[in-house]
Amino acid sequence: MHDFVEAVSGALGALSGRGPEAHDHDAMLDANAIVLAVIDADERATDTELTAYLTTVAPRLDPPLMMTPTDFRATGLLAAKREWIDRPSTLLDLLLRADARTATGHSRAYYERALALAHASAALDLVPSTEEIMAIDRFRSTMLAAFDAAGVARPGSRTPTTPPAPAGPVGVSGPHPADSGGPTPNASGGPVAAAGQSPTAVAAATAADDAPAVPIEELLAELDELIGLAEVKAEVRRLSSMLHVQRLRAEQGLPVVEISHHLVFTGNPGTGKTTVARLLSKIFRSLGVVSRGHLVETDRSSLVAGYVGQTAAKTLATLEKSVGGMLLIDEAYSLARGGEQDFGREAIDTLVKFMEDHREDLAVVAAGYPVEMAELIDTNPGLKSRFTRTLAFPDYTVDELVAIFESLGAKQRYVPSEGAVAVARAMIASEPRTRGFGNARYVRNLFEAAIAHQAARIAPLEEPTVEELTTLIAVDIVPVDK
Repeated sequence: MHDFVEAVSGALGALSGRGPEAHDHDAMLDANAIVLAVIDADERATDTELTAYLTTVAPRLDPPLMMTPTDFRATGLLAAKREWIDRPSTLLDLLLRADARTATGHSRAYYERALALAHASAALDLVPSTEEIMAIDRFRSTMLAAFDAAGVARPGSRTPTTPPAPAGPVGVSGPHPADSGGPTPNASGGPVAAAGQSPTAVAAATAADDAPAVPIEELLAELDELIGLAEVKAEVRRLSSMLHVQRLRAEQGLPVVEISHHLVFTGNPGTGKTTVARLLSKIFRSLGVVSRGHLVETDRSSLVAGYVGQTAAKTLATLEKSVGGMLLIDEAYSLARGGEQDFGREAIDTLVKFMEDHREDLAVVAAGYPVEMAELIDTNPGLKSRFTRTLAFPDYTVDELVAIFESLGAKQRYVPSEGAVAVARAMIASEPRTRGFGNARYVRNLFEAAIAHQAARIAPLEEPTVEELTTLIAVDIVPVDK
């Protein structure tokens, strides 16, 4: 609370020229409202929460409040406080308008301290309620909407107009890591070890892992910029808040509850599972859940051997590369698809033991189709007790897939004409939405085919203009092989 009041009163004092002390009362009122909004989010203010409030916040009000939790409840001052976070604060609005005029960063200081105060308020209880965690997410969304409305860059983002990025495979010059099984970026953007990677690549990955963790707000901003996936993004933000709250309690020497770091991702190919896993591994590092924050992708072929006694060693070799980060097992259900003599069960047993032995510095994501993943989790009690959270990745809508197509163009400096967009939309809309629909992967293939046809079309031109080199027209959009 002290950090919030000091930062906000200082920013207001700089704007008014009257000094921070002149605005302590205003900043204190916002701090009071944030704390009470989180406490009231679940409409069950505990004695622990109110005692903390009445000993740290209430005495600093004007006039100060000096009473017991029971007496405070009787005043009715807590009623409907949870609604405060659903509209931008007058102080935040004032700071945003000043930042928009002068390109200063006062509003960002408010945002960062306000979220920190909200998380600290949720940390008053051993286990924050779902409503409290959702309230923090709503508060964040309220403030970010105010940033957007003011035309001020969101905290963590590079610019106020950063275009949304596709959440599925997006590479246009070669196979995307999600498809090829090649190296994937780590928390610093460099490659990390994948199963069977060369020693040189592993050494480069280790060096990159020494870089500082990416700030959580930058990672959440990157998450926000993904196209679609509203429910997935909300769930990742809520998990991040829960882990943040538990870290705050640990730092204060308070009891904490163990929150599973292992997740099940379900959905069709190309729905952003790898992209979100990569971001989540970085988020885990930023929050101190894992030490490196890298992502290792694998599948049955990298875990299961064909002879007795080889599967455990093969699985362990892959798992050991994942320590300090996250392991993503694609089509994980295939581990349980064989008969009694299949070695996939041995891989599962090895995985469960390894997860237990390294639970302090490892996260595992098991990905695949919904029904098959449910069957996999049911095959082993160890899996069921560890994979307690499932994120469902829906197919993208036609509008979202068109937006991904246009985003691919923006990244590679290609501009599709209105006619090209119309043809792409028609092709996307006509693609059967059967099991295994490629989603962003299909759109990437459509885009790659378009730039190949555009290159062939302009090749005969002796001196093509920049516009000709960068424009995709209707005839460039052609069907692609699945």
